[in-house]
Amino acid sequence: MSRIVRQIKMPLTIRAFTLPDANGDFNIYINQDLSDEAKRKSLAHEYLHIENNDFQKNEFARIIEKDG
Repeated sequence: MSRIVRQIKMPLTIRAFTLPDANGDFNIYINQDLSDEAKRKSLAHEYLHIENNDFQKNEFARIIEKDG
């Protein structure tokens, strides 16, 4: 299981998101327009989702975010 981090242009309302792929790798997308500190916090947040196995849960993202 790899973690592949990419910085891409997104609306500022989106800080980051993660998509698992068919190989079991996690593709983490970080908003390139965030400050360095916001990028670090967003990346740490996405790592927590991976560590908590949130991608295996059958819950809505808004519930996972609220609990996280």
